[in-house]
Amino acid sequence: MTIVYVVNILGNGLIILVVITDPRLHNPIYFFLSNLATIDICLSTSSFPQSIVNCLVERPTMSYGRCYTQMLAAAYFETTECFLLAIMAYDRYVAISKPLRYTIIMNWKLCVQLSVVSLIIAILLLIVPCVSNPSRLCRHNRVDHCACELTALMKLVCSDMTVGQMTMYFTSSFTVLFPFSFILFSYLRIIVAILRIHSAGGRLKAFSTCGSHLAVVVVYYGISIALYIKPQSKDSQDTDKIMYVINAGVVPSLNPLIYTLRNQEVKGALK
Repeated sequence: MTIVYVVNILGNGLIILVVITDPRLHNPIYFFLSNLATIDICLSTSSFPQSIVNCLVERPTMSYGRCYTQMLAAAYFETTECFLLAIMAYDRYVAISKPLRYTIIMNWKLCVQLSVVSLIIAILLLIVPCVSNPSRLCRHNRVDHCACELTALMKLVCSDMTVGQMTMYFTSSFTVLFPFSFILFSYLRIIVAILRIHSAGGRLKAFSTCGSHLAVVVVYYGISIALYIKPQSKDSQDTDKIMYVINAGVVPSLNPLIYTLRNQEVKGALK
């Protein structure tokens, strides 16, 4: 876990540094990529340092306030990343289907506005419902998880959580499925636009510009759908722990590698 966290910080930090310092990368897609790297760092930092400390202590403890804050922070950054990946899919659609108007449509003002909107939507979808519907923990207050994760904490609530569970399920479904559906629709439009390109070289180049983003989308949304939308059961607890570590740590660590290996501009900037 420590190695994964260090790789995440170094890899995503390097991406942010390269995008800021290299003028060749001062365009919308790399602006969103640096935002994605920042969110990945924040997502892992919200839970991994505490989890690493807990592994070194015989009986790890945490106050309710810290645990609740950790849960909200992780949920917030996960939600923001879902919508940011959808925004990046729209950016790829505009770049491929309308290349001559790309810089006009995806201007800096729109890029900043889209990034801010993704942050606001995340607050409205997750933090506001959690704060407006406080719950009291009882039972043994022992979290059967490697972090203060939402589904693990809800199992400790002693009050009637029927409405709360339904709210969480529909919120999670909207948070994951709506951006994912938008991404699928964007890529269908991208495929149609690519098929209209006459040269094989042009098609290959167009596909290569989407390969990195598509790989990240498949991995991230695949795990998110399996983790938050599937019905919860006792048999799935150990699997959920593994998938949470992969989603909050391994996937953010792989993102810089995926974008670097398939992107000549990033490779050149790193060199």
